[in-house]
Amino acid sequence: MKSTQLLVPALFLSVSFLAACTTGKYAATNKSYKSQAKAYAKNIAQYPPVTPGQDTLPMSAEWVGTTNFSLRKPNYVILHHTAQDSIGQTLKTFTLPRTQVSAHYVVAKDGKIYHMLNDYMRAWHAGVAKWGNATDINSSSIGIEIDNNGTEPFNDVQIASVIELLGNLKKNYGIPTANFIAHADIAPKRKPDPNENFPWKLLASKGYGLWYDDSLQVAPFLFDAPAALRIIGYDTTDLPAAIVAFKRHFIQTDLKPELTPHDLDVLYNLYKKYW
Repeated sequence: MKSTQLLVPALFLSVSFLAACTTGKYAATNKSYKSQAKAYAKNIAQYPPVTPGQDTLPMSAEWVGTTNFSLRKPNYVILHHTAQDSIGQTLKTFTLPRTQVSAHYVVAKDGKIYHMLNDYMRAWHAGVAKWGNATDINSSSIGIEIDNNGTEPFNDVQIASVIELLGNLKKNYGIPTANFIAHADIAPKRKPDPNENFPWKLLASKGYGLWYDDSLQVAPFLFDAPAALRIIGYDTTDLPAAIVAFKRHFIQTDLKPELTPHDLDVLYNLYKKYW
């Protein structure tokens, strides 16, 4: 899939894209998207910039605009399953204002990729989440929803599209290998997605996310598992939930909230990679 980055704040749109926006099933919501994007572009283009709350500061009367700037880029990719019954249902959910949820991309079962939001804009996909010291994941990530009801396997065509999309994102934004993670990883008390059928090992072999080595060193006797989970990035406020999230990603065959000797060896191996 070719990259479809838009130029923001100018937001240059091709004639074909404009035509597509005005016709079809999603004409009304496409028009709303275009309107919101224009509003944001207008705000960014203001100079001097309007910054609320600065009226009490000793601001200089002269505004000096720097010549050295660019757009903020995403640093994480968060993978989800839709937990809905069809791609149509998910697209509808993400085009209803009352739902207050969205994602940058949705990948259908037939491999078709729906790019729903410019990559530089902030989607509402992560919710209350934490990874390491990052607490506003929506502001630093791209959200990808994969059409899956939450219990079924992911098919090969769909995963091939996901892998191609991840390749573009990694190349375009320099996203670190370790920063391709699951919604469950960043919200272990709330979310189980993508489910344990997701092929994390395959993705890791392509450079998207970390995986443990085939040959594992036995974890030391006094190995601090909760500390290792925190170092990897997990919020261990609810330790059993963090353990289940870790096992959903890396073990997948056993989701009990306890670490077996094998689980500890896997965790130790990953801890050394993250550390």
